[in-house]
Amino acid sequence: MLSSRLAGKVAVITGVAAGIGRGTALMLARHGATVVGCDINAAGAAATVAEATAEGLDMTSLHPCDMTNPADVTRLMDHAVNRHGGIDILVNAAAFGAFVWLQDMDYETHWRRTLTGEVDLVFLACKAAWPHLIKRGGGAVVNFASANAYRALRNSPALAHCAGKGAVLAMSRQLAMEGAPHGIRVNTISPALVVTEATREPLENPDFRKAVQEAIMLPRLGTPEDIGWAVTFLVSDESTWVTGADFAIDGGATAW
Repeated sequence: MLSSRLAGKVAVITGVAAGIGRGTALMLARHGATVVGCDINAAGAAATVAEATAEGLDMTSLHPCDMTNPADVTRLMDHAVNRHGGIDILVNAAAFGAFVWLQDMDYETHWRRTLTGEVDLVFLACKAAWPHLIKRGGGAVVNFASANAYRALRNSPALAHCAGKGAVLAMSRQLAMEGAPHGIRVNTISPALVVTEATREPLENPDFRKAVQEAIMLPRLGTPEDIGWAVTFLVSDESTWVTGADFAIDGGATAW
């Protein structure tokens, strides 16, 4: 373990099979949290749990779990509460979307699917966790917006993604207001492009990779661990006066 900053806290983290969800789950567990993960990708989630277990960390996962299915979302929260007595932290890292230029975009297959995979599943998880957080006397929620909620990226067909992440940003500010009387803090992180299993293929396109690198100030792309460190702060007792805020963990992309 890296520290006991999150000792005694139960963290539900979605999308732990890969990418930011996986990196965040391991990071929070390394700082002492009891982590309950989930993913529709059962094999990937099991591999993350196996890595955590090999490090002596406290992590389990409910998988396969479809976070766009209200029944599965309720099952996840009930599982965490029944196993550990409550929920202190919710990190909505699960997401999926279609990256297609407007002229090639299909309403149902691309647009609606992306908004379901980037907005609806955040709403469903927050709604299902909310009564448990209230019962706990408060807690911390971290949602993921994006640098794309603020600016377009050259050579990236991300229209639906931009809309979805902009919605998460606005929705999270409203949730912060609604949660404040209950001691629930809600913040967002807006990453620029992070190197994950999902982004490695588009990054093989030299024009796209050049556009990504030129969009940021620092000389390297982001990693899931970069995001995990920011999440650790936002869900810890070090940030008890932080809510309704968005953190640009983006290598300087939105500061140009």
